[in-house]
Amino acid sequence: MADILKPLIEQRADPHIYRHSDGYYYFTASVPQYDRIELRRADSIAGLAGAQTVDVWHKPETGPYSELVWAPELHFNQGAWYVYFAAAPSREIKHKLFQHRMYAIRNTNANPLEGEWEFMGQIDTGIDTFCLDATTFEHDGVLYYLWAQKDVAIEGNSNLYIAPMATPWQLAGPPVMLSKPEFDWEIRGFWVNEGPSVLKRNGKIFISYSASATDENYAMGLLWAAESADLLDPAAWTKSPEPVFATCYEHGIYGPGHNSFTTAGDGDDVLLVYHARTYTEIVGDPLWNPDRHTFVKPLRWDAQGMPVFGRSSTL
Repeated sequence: MADILKPLIEQRADPHIYRHSDGYYYFTASVPQYDRIELRRADSIAGLAGAQTVDVWHKPETGPYSELVWAPELHFNQGAWYVYFAAAPSREIKHKLFQHRMYAIRNTNANPLEGEWEFMGQIDTGIDTFCLDATTFEHDGVLYYLWAQKDVAIEGNSNLYIAPMATPWQLAGPPVMLSKPEFDWEIRGFWVNEGPSVLKRNGKIFISYSASATDENYAMGLLWAAESADLLDPAAWTKSPEPVFATCYEHGIYGPGHNSFTTAGDGDDVLLVYHARTYTEIVGDPLWNPDRHTFVKPLRWDAQGMPVFGRSSTL
């Protein structure tokens, strides 16, 4: 791939690109209005930039999921398409947080840009607190749910949790906490662990995640476990004490994070998909600033089989 020093898609935060067995790349992300779920597809990563967008779901006017539709992710689980997303009943802040909960919609059509989407309801984790940024992955025949949620007994906005799934919209066990904000780079502006994404390579399972406020302090961290480990055992996971991807002032890329992973070529080449800003002079709350753009770059590997994220937008 050529150097990518400009966004693939502008004003799309929390980007998720999924490469399906049909050969297409599917893209979804948070739109600046936070009012809908938008999908697009193309037969190449570059093609996503100009691909037709299809609004597959709009928030209702009122109700528990009628505001602030955040961080949708598209997954193909057990023969159907699912979009997992977070939404709130209003923009009211209670106990220093919005009131997001997580939801899922389903489409059984071969092409998720067509067909009917069915609202599957809330994903109940057994904890009735602020939660968001769900992703799923399968390992050894088990479908797992991985997300961010508030624990009222722990300082900060959210921690990372994992649980097995009984169905693609229901959990089969209690949440297990894997990580919480604890290092200096995770607590700048806000105490946050969020936006997890999973990558399986080199005998390990990696979980990337994002931390701190959504301005230039936003940065990415990494957890990993052996693929043979009990993924529901927190002790099986190692956490990097340092960020693996952060603001690069030299290249003018600020606050990279909320990533996903996809593949290029024959599927062995991993691509890092993330959002970032291109300036730091944000007026007001960064949450309402639309200029978080989608970038894509190749992921590299070191001699020990660990991912090397590099510097923002460098190859």
